[in-house]
Amino acid sequence: MGRYVHLFSFLLLSTLCTSSQVFAAQLNQTQDGVLRKLFTSLQSNFSVPSSRLNNTDSNPCNWNGVACALSGSSEVVRKLSFYNFGISSNKSSLEDFFDSLCSLHTLQHLDLSNNQLSALPGSFFSNCTGLSGLKYLNLSTNGLSIQFPGFSKFRDLEVLDLSWNQLTGAIGNKLDSLTQLKSLNLSFNLLQGNIPLLISGQENGPLKELVLSMNSFSGTIPYSIFKHGNLTYLDLSQNNLIGRVPNEFNNLSKLETLLLNANSLSGNIPTSLTNLKTLFRFAAYQNNFSGSIPIGLTKYAKILDLSYNSLTGELQPDSLSGPNLESIDLTNNSLTGSIPGNISRSLYRLRLGWNQLYGTIPTSIGELSYLSYLELDGNKLKGAIPNQLGNCKNLTLLNLASNNFENELPLGLGNLSNLVVIKLQMNNFSGRIPNQILTWANLSTLNFSQNALSGEIPSQISNLKKLANLNLGGNNLSGSIPSTIGNMSYLNELQLGNNKLSGIIPAMPVSLTTALNLSHNSFSGPIPSSSFINSRELEVLDLSRNNFSGLVPDSLTTLQFLTILDLSNNNLSGTLPNFHNWVNVIITGNALLSREATSNSDHPHSKKKVNSSLVILFSVLGAFFGLLLLAGLIVFSLSKRFYRVENVGLQSDDTTIPHITDGRLITTNSIHTSNIDFTKSMESVLNPFNVFMKTRFCTYYRVEMPNGSIYSVKKLHFSEKIIQIGSQGKFGHELEVLGRLTNSNVMVPLAFVLTADSAYLFYEHMSMGTVFDVLHCSGNVLDWHCRYSIALGVAQGLAFLHGCTQPVLLLDLSTRSVHLKSMNEPQIGDIELYKVIDPSKSTGSLSAIAGTVGYIPPEYAYTMRLTMAGNVYSFGVVLLELLTGKPPVSEGIELAKWALSHSGRPEDREGILDSRISHASIPVHSQMQSVLKIALACVAISPESRPKMRNVLRMLFNAK
Repeated sequence: MGRYVHLFSFLLLSTLCTSSQVFAAQLNQTQDGVLRKLFTSLQSNFSVPSSRLNNTDSNPCNWNGVACALSGSSEVVRKLSFYNFGISSNKSSLEDFFDSLCSLHTLQHLDLSNNQLSALPGSFFSNCTGLSGLKYLNLSTNGLSIQFPGFSKFRDLEVLDLSWNQLTGAIGNKLDSLTQLKSLNLSFNLLQGNIPLLISGQENGPLKELVLSMNSFSGTIPYSIFKHGNLTYLDLSQNNLIGRVPNEFNNLSKLETLLLNANSLSGNIPTSLTNLKTLFRFAAYQNNFSGSIPIGLTKYAKILDLSYNSLTGELQPDSLSGPNLESIDLTNNSLTGSIPGNISRSLYRLRLGWNQLYGTIPTSIGELSYLSYLELDGNKLKGAIPNQLGNCKNLTLLNLASNNFENELPLGLGNLSNLVVIKLQMNNFSGRIPNQILTWANLSTLNFSQNALSGEIPSQISNLKKLANLNLGGNNLSGSIPSTIGNMSYLNELQLGNNKLSGIIPAMPVSLTTALNLSHNSFSGPIPSSSFINSRELEVLDLSRNNFSGLVPDSLTTLQFLTILDLSNNNLSGTLPNFHNWVNVIITGNALLSREATSNSDHPHSKKKVNSSLVILFSVLGAFFGLLLLAGLIVFSLSKRFYRVENVGLQSDDTTIPHITDGRLITTNSIHTSNIDFTKSMESVLNPFNVFMKTRFCTYYRVEMPNGSIYSVKKLHFSEKIIQIGSQGKFGHELEVLGRLTNSNVMVPLAFVLTADSAYLFYEHMSMGTVFDVLHCSGNVLDWHCRYSIALGVAQGLAFLHGCTQPVLLLDLSTRSVHLKSMNEPQIGDIELYKVIDPSKSTGSLSAIAGTVGYIPPEYAYTMRLTMAGNVYSFGVVLLELLTGKPPVSEGIELAKWALSHSGRPEDREGILDSRISHASIPVHSQMQSVLKIALACVAISPESRPKMRNVLRMLFNAK
């Protein structure tokens, strides 16, 4: 025992002695001076605050970003991390800064990522011999816009990260000297040429991670890659690679992740992949792979994604049985056969949609307790839904649409308590909708359309409190619409067309804002004149092909956001009320209904009617002159009281002009400050004839100032429940912050006026309308030059908003929210909505406010939150509109889904482009193909797969 006590005492004494040396050690004098010079430069030249640097300690080794180690009797610098320090290339001191770095001979770790280094001193790569011992170099996310450099001076590098830059050119043999390299990340650049022949002659070297994604590498995958036997991570995705993949994966026995997606690779899936026991994830979607899926491919893998290829053959019995398999996506191929019954118990995502699978759903599906996503749509499956599916208690999405399923809906579906989306449309389901299944507390989307369901709509459907989209169209449903439907406070779209419904139309919920379709039913009698539509924001109302009679009620003209009203093929009569000019009213098939009053001069009682008309005319004229007098008094009053609007209000008994609580100019541009007249503007917004556009939350007015200049004034309705401004002072401050944004592709307010329940924002007038107008409504075919300019401008604006100190996210990026100052200058509007919309206050789902149908990313149905990746998805849809000339939704199919389904083969991609312009010239066709690749990357199903917006902008700039 005494021996161990002596040993412990010796070790303790040694430790204390060593510790005292460490505490006593100081940074050697030379490196102390270098660090002080570097940090002085960071403060004086790059404006990094001292609080960020924390450089008040006497020992520089304790400063932020500095790590030292003991070497002999003193400390030396081993690590410098200047992540996001604002170091910029446009400073004359940059060369001195890097010269100082290169004098730190002991440095092993250098992190300069997330700065603004668009260029580096040439001497850094050619002469920085002082850093020959550097092992870690991170220059990612800087915007480096240089030719790919050589690294012969950094032979000891083990980690090199140059991702998220704008490096150009080919790599060639510029990396051959890096024989110690373990990790190389060159993703999201502009690199071209073939995949580099890394470290020539070095077999089974230390390289473990190779990431070359999101570049423009071309050619085939070289055999040299398979010499790196220690590779664990290989990412070649989103390039221009072609040809077959070498069947040499037996040499990569440690490979864990293989990403080949979004290229033009062809041939069979390499069978050697089936031998990789370490393979965790294999993604090769959006390629041209053909043939069958190799037997044993899922034996070891956890995540497999081969969607959007041309794979054929039957699903093998072992395809879904891998014990570790968690997610498999084989969507949009040409696979046949039945779904195997042996399915991994670990599976949480199963996507087999849009193949040619037949047979039934195996009952073993009920054993998948982790299953969250099940998509089998677009196949030839038949039979009944197995009741065992109700055992999948974690299921959130169930999509069995477009198959041949039949029989009644199983009661077991009611056990899926976590279901958010259920799509069973376009099948042969029959019988009634059982009350027992209408228990989904979290359901947002229910689509049972185009089946053979009968009976009445259960009143229990109103128990689905969070339901936003309900589609029961195209069935044999009869009876009346349940009166309880008005209690569904989240419902924003109701599709009941093509049934046998009749009776009284009940009051609809206030949340109904997107569409109400009651067409092709048996409703009769007059259209309810009382407001059965409680929402003033309904966009589409379809009452066609019923037996409605009588007059069209004037109350329908109060639907301020209505764009389509279909009254065709009824028995309506009389004269159509005056709808706003933006409403498309369809009245064909109503013989007694006209748009204008007919002449009665030959009628026996015409004289009496003329006399009555004269009386009415003089009455109207008298009222008109009376109003003119009243308007004059109001203008005079305004001129006295409204000249200075800040903190000045009108008298409370004035019911015409709203009470002004605040208002001020934001812009400092002397032209606008002298032009904008608040008095004239408030007069103009009272005139409904000045309205030129309406959106869900805004009304746009065309306002002419006294000097003849035109502005747009946007009215925000604070009375809406989901608009939460906090205090008006705070909102005024937010507007001023937004007004200081300077980007030619973003609509920023020039001034504002606040009232008790509204805000009026002033903008330069965009006389050319929106991108939607010129693309889909003008009747002219927009040429590619204009479309590309629009795409580039919107990308610049969105990249700018995402790059702000506090990023600005867009609630609704669409071609309707992008205004045109000219064909070369689009401007993104509605940027302030992110500051005032509170989704938690919405009476509908997030989809009811976060975007227009067709632009909403798929993940929003589950995450219910706005993200940059979601904005990128919406921008991808805008790109697709410009490329295809198609609207975001056509015949019920979203443009993004349609484009992805046609992106597998080059000949299919050709069919995506707008043929009216794609063949104008070879350069135009080539550029459109390049932009299409960018668009498809933006609308990737997985948010993580979408590029950042500034990289989208960079790729658009370089699209050829």
